[in-house]
Amino acid sequence: MTRRTLAPEGPSFSTSSTLDETGLALALAPALTPEGVDSSPSFFHGFLTQPKVYAQCLLVLAEVTRTRYFVPPQMAAAAAMRDPVFTAHGDRLRAEVFSACNSVSARLDLGADGLDGGEIGYGTTNVDLGDHLQQMLSGIHHNELLHLDVGSQHVNVSTLERTESERKVVMPTRWVRAFGNVAEIHRGFSGVLDLDGRGARRLLMALPQAKVDTVWVQASTRGVNVSARPVPGAVRIPGPVRLQPLRRLLSLLTGVQIYQDAGSGAGVVMECRLPGAAITLALSEEPSRGFSGEGSLLSAMASEDVIDDADLLATQLGFSSRISPDLLALDTGLERVRVDQALASLAASGKVGWDIAEQAYYHRELPHDPEQVARDNPRLVGARRLVDARAVHWSEDRLTADVRSGARSYQVIPDKGTCSCTWYLRTRGSRGPCKHLLAAALSTETREGV
Repeated sequence: MTRRTLAPEGPSFSTSSTLDETGLALALAPALTPEGVDSSPSFFHGFLTQPKVYAQCLLVLAEVTRTRYFVPPQMAAAAAMRDPVFTAHGDRLRAEVFSACNSVSARLDLGADGLDGGEIGYGTTNVDLGDHLQQMLSGIHHNELLHLDVGSQHVNVSTLERTESERKVVMPTRWVRAFGNVAEIHRGFSGVLDLDGRGARRLLMALPQAKVDTVWVQASTRGVNVSARPVPGAVRIPGPVRLQPLRRLLSLLTGVQIYQDAGSGAGVVMECRLPGAAITLALSEEPSRGFSGEGSLLSAMASEDVIDDADLLATQLGFSSRISPDLLALDTGLERVRVDQALASLAASGKVGWDIAEQAYYHRELPHDPEQVARDNPRLVGARRLVDARAVHWSEDRLTADVRSGARSYQVIPDKGTCSCTWYLRTRGSRGPCKHLLAAALSTETREGV
């Protein structure tokens, strides 16, 4: 087994991140406190104002991450992971997971109004939500005292009667790929349906509990209609059974906002508003399509300067819960387009996420590893090899290009984003550009830089 040590950017770390075939073990940065640097930080230590809300939200995350909504015919169901990634931003706590099949992402946001005293620190860790903790959480009531302690190596949840402690575990590497694709895909989403608490409850109760391919949801005078057939103006929800974990929150919901790419109608994001918190579930286009297999970031990462720019930006993130690309451009002297490309590269290594409600990136402290990003995106590696081999030949008007790959040539039309290769004909660009389109983009950049 090959194990590599990754050196994180920024302040000195008490440990180093390691990456091998089993997954990624995170390094944590020391915390800055009024007394100085704390080499073993506590990201939060205090009571929760809405104990039942927080308990049920953690149980939603646990249900999502242990569930496999699609099992390929050739693959037996593997053991599920139960290890949310916790990030403290100074003004909020976030916990993120993926389903076992990677077709669902879920994120819990706990703001300062959900915390009764205690100071939110800065840092990232991931821990296992074990059976004992889940059992404890299932019995939490509205008026019960619930204490939370999130540290670099643990999460402790305590009531007056008992304490459950969960330790840091290894995060699967496929989650890193999925983090990046989720961020890029959801940047194009916007709000398409907003429901109050009553409408939100009606929606979740009306969704089929059995496996159904697709339903369409539309607001009505009664609150909401759910149809098994396409309806003009309705929101398409693929694989709606993947939203079933949210039924735990029926009595707690104050509203729901649904987001989608209005143009494609592919995938959907549902943000549930709760007292002192919000939980967001995102569904991929189909249950059989995991977020870790998408290629949404490839075009943004095709720039020759993107690795150096990403390294520069990584030193400026500071666990921000809302990253401003304009401020990054001002602080680093980079053009805005290069900042956007560098953020895409950082997203590909899981270092930044996308908050669809705030329409902004946020920082999570995973190590930025350009080599791993390349291995996770073989089409980009293949495109760079084609450019190095001078395999891209442009027409005189530079509207089309022939790209020689192996014994064949493929015609690329960059302005239309089309290629004559089998990959494009099969996917029609729905899973990112092929290596020939990427090679044409890189060839254009190289030529302009000469």
